[in-house]
This record gives sequence, C-alpha cells and structure tokens, in this order.
Amino acid sequence: VQLVESGGALVQSGGSLRLSCATSGFTFSSHDMSWYRQDPGGGRELVASITSTGGSTNYADSVKGRFTISRDNAKNTVFLQMNNLKPEDTSVYYCNTREVAAVITDYWGQGTQVTVSS
Repeated sequence: VQLVESGGALVQSGGSLRLSCATSGFTFSSHDMSWYRQDPGGGRELVASITSTGGSTNYADSVKGRFTISRDNAKNTVFLQMNNLKPEDTSVYYCNTREVAAVITDYWGQGTQVTVSS
C-alpha cells in the first residue's frame, strides 16, 4: 500500500489549496479515505473522510464549509480542496486508509506541509 500526498504550500490567509493523494497497492474503490493533520508535538486530527463510493463525507467542525473532500476512483486519487484558509490550518496533512481484517491496519502517506500566513 502506497499513499503519496502532494499540493502543500505556503499561502496567505484567505487563500486556497488543493491537496492530492495518489494511491496504489490496494483496491482503492473499496476503501474509505481520510485526511488528517498533525501539528508538531500534537496528535493527529481527523479533518475529513469520504466513503468508498464518494456518497458520504464527514468533516471536522473547524473546517466545515471551507474544505471539501472528493475522490476519483478511476485515478485512485483522493483530494482535499481547502478554501478560505486560516493560520490555524497550518499543519502537516496526511492521507489515510484503513484495512479492517483480522486486525485493523492504518496506512499513511508521508504528509504534505500546509502553511498559512496571516
């Protein structure tokens, strides 16, 4: 399983970014996908998630109305569109999927840095 995030950058407050997570090594269309973020010294916070078909999404209260998660099952890629960015959105953003079998296994990408200047 491989997850590769891209799209992080330095942006001014109020700006927009689109993160991408290209995946391989598993049946993408059968897996729910999520975006998390983590600050140095802090835990990982769930930002948004999307079901395998894209029919249902969920967002942290702090990003509702500003962020949109989507997926392209033909390209095995999940996206996070981030609008009206705020300095408190500054973090490393990680793509995640979970395998539920005899044990639960979480897979993570390497992360992409998003920095929002005030």
